[in-house]
Amino acid sequence: MSPRTKEQNEEIRLRRLAQIRKAAADVFLNKGPLLEIRDVAVQAGLGYGTVYHYYSNKGNLLHDLLWDALERAGGWLETPLEAQPKAPPASASEKTPAGGHFGLAAADSQSGSRETAVATELGPVAAAGVRLLQLWAEDHALYLLHKLAGEGFASLPEGRSAPLSAAFRREVLTPLAALLETDRAADGTAASGGNAAEPPYRLQRTEMLLAALVGCASLSLRRGKLHEEARDIVRFLKL
Repeated sequence: MSPRTKEQNEEIRLRRLAQIRKAAADVFLNKGPLLEIRDVAVQAGLGYGTVYHYYSNKGNLLHDLLWDALERAGGWLETPLEAQPKAPPASASEKTPAGGHFGLAAADSQSGSRETAVATELGPVAAAGVRLLQLWAEDHALYLLHKLAGEGFASLPEGRSAPLSAAFRREVLTPLAALLETDRAADGTAASGGNAAEPPYRLQRTEMLLAALVGCASLSLRRGKLHEEARDIVRFLKL
């Protein structure tokens, strides 16, 4: 058997990293900060030494997991709802691509029609909320990112939490705040002229909305029902 090329070794490394991070996000749902490297190894179906080779401590693992999730955290707002891709079930871990993204594939026309119907029925903000909840159901790292963002990433040292908080504000909070403000203006509920909400207040409102979604999603997520209960949660919160 011929030796692997550098490219093949790099692809294997990236796939292994994605596998470990996904397992860590799944474990965190049940154990929170009590998770250990050994737990992640069991969840990933890997040897302890293999996981330890990549991450010798859970702080580095959590830090990389959150940054990896942040790279795809804003896409659901940038793309029209009916064009959003749909992720495969979490069990399809072997199909995770090299870049760490959880194998998102293009939605078919029937799925796009359903998404458009949701947007028409619920309105843009509520439909975006449904989509975000469904993404959390499919990608637990994204849920973990939003949950820990609401806590100021307190589980990380300040030197690591501050850059992550700033990036989350820029990539997630600010675009979502703009969507909320646009929706309020369209409904005639936003103040006009100089009385419009100032950016800090808009961001604070957005943080509270995401915290409410995280809290409501927690129980459904643990039961494995978040995807199908997403609309009920959005209606409950009257988005």
